[in-house]
Amino acid sequence: MSTTSELIVHHARQWIGTPYVHQMATKSAGCDCLGLVRGIWRDVIGTEPERPPAYTMDWSEPQGEEWLWQAALRHLRAKPLEAARQGDVILFRMRAGSVAKHLGVQTEIGGAPAFVHAYSGHGVVESPLSSPWARRIVARFEFPNEEAV
Repeated sequence: MSTTSELIVHHARQWIGTPYVHQMATKSAGCDCLGLVRGIWRDVIGTEPERPPAYTMDWSEPQGEEWLWQAALRHLRAKPLEAARQGDVILFRMRAGSVAKHLGVQTEIGGAPAFVHAYSGHGVVESPLSSPWARRIVARFEFPNEEAV
């Protein structure tokens, strides 16, 4: 593998089939969408820069705080939405007016945009980045050191 983005996609796909388990971040045993990104970070970069506090399924919604977005800004590099690339971490707002709280890693399937994500009721899957998903993207990030490795 020649680039960090290819390595990220490779490691993201190794998580496919991991069951969805809220707050976990252990390949094959269980993870949620944040746990998936945390696990990929550990696989590709090393020690996590911070551990998230315990959180509920509706975390940050009562306060309306964009906690996940703020954490991404602390540790990942923000990039324009239109600068899509495999290996990007994408942040979704699932409902208008709610906080953004779903993450995935951009991939491709047969040349079409896709993403790997941990999805409640489904586990870690690779899904087409269809219009219903794409219109929910509110931010795009890349892992640090996005250069040849």
